[in-house]
Amino acid sequence: MKLLLNGESRDVSARTLADLVRELKLDGKPIAVEKNRDVVPKSKYRETALKEGDVLEIVHLVGGG
Repeated sequence: MKLLLNGESRDVSARTLADLVRELKLDGKPIAVEKNRDVVPKSKYRETALKEGDVLEIVHLVGGG
């Protein structure tokens, strides 16, 4: 399936947002995800289905001071 991920077209095998996070090896990392301009709470990743053409933004959170 083809998605727009952080501004780039990408083919993925994931069917849910949780699958995509695993596929991108981001599982357990501090990230925030926006799907089609809506922020998705981490508690909803498993039930958030992906479909062809979805637009996703994934932001890695970085600590510092």
